[in-house]
This record gives sequence, C-alpha cells and structure tokens, in this order.
Amino acid sequence: MSMTQGLIAEFENEAKTTRRVLERVPNDKLNWKPHPKSMTLGHLALHIAQAPGTIVEWADKGVTEFTGQPGPDPSTAAEVIAAHDKSVATVKSVLQKLGDDGLTKGMWEAKAGGKTLMTMPKIGLVRALVLNHWYHHRGQLSVYLRLLDIPVPSIYGPSADENPFAARAEN
Repeated sequence: MSMTQGLIAEFENEAKTTRRVLERVPNDKLNWKPHPKSMTLGHLALHIAQAPGTIVEWADKGVTEFTGQPGPDPSTAAEVIAAHDKSVATVKSVLQKLGDDGLTKGMWEAKAGGKTLMTMPKIGLVRALVLNHWYHHRGQLSVYLRLLDIPVPSIYGPSADENPFAARAEN
C-alpha cells in the first residue's frame, strides 16, 4: 500500500466518524456557543465539514494567501452534512491526484499580505491540518454536544451514550 493509499484509508475511516458527530448537530442550536470567545455550534460544525477539502486544495495549489476573513455560518444542519460529503470527495480526489511524489516532494507556502508566513512539505500540511486539525475540532464539537445534553457518538471508543463494544443481549 502506498503512503497516499494509507492516508486515504485513514481519512475515509475518520470521515465516517466525523459524519456521525456532525449528524448530531441540531438546527435549533446553530447559534449556540459555550463561551463568548467560542465559535458558535454551527460555525464550528461547518468548519469541521469544510476544512479538509479546503486545506487539501491548498496542497494542490502550493500557495495559499490568507486574508483573515472568517469562514461562513451554515443556515441549516443539512448544509453542514452536504459540505462534509463534498469535502470528503475533494480530499480523496486531490490526494489521489498528488500521489506519493506530489505529497513528499512538493512544498506548500502560506502567505498574508504578500509575505511568506511559513512553508512546509505538502505531506506535513496534510498530516497536520487536513487530519490533526480536523480531529482537534471534532473533539471540540463533541464537548459542545455534551454541554447541550445531546448524545455523543462513540469516536475512538465508548462514549457515555454509545458503547459499540458492549455485549448485546439477545431478545
């Protein structure tokens, strides 16, 4: 298995889990936030849905110019799920296109106001931001759900609401 195939397999597995978390986001709580400095539930959920596809496109282009503009807010929870599904397809397509050579030999550059902020190998961008950044925000979202008393799905093991490893009683 190539490195790229391994990344795609990991991503697909995590995307299923992420979708299950995003499916719990209620329409009537999109503007809720746990603290004045926090993102709203809707903004965080849409960020989680869109970030992998957006960031992998940065890797494809090689240079990203940051403007400091905040991302959009969703109108509905269904919009979040649709954005997630589109993002998943984008990640798989771009990773296949880049392949091992494109990820390991190519560099990515972040700029703001024409100034270079940082550069890193494209594989580092994928690992750090497409994946790790995504997992971080998914964890935040699970806390938001808990604070709202919405059942939290199992992520890497049982949650207080779901235990996929528990023995099932036969009826």
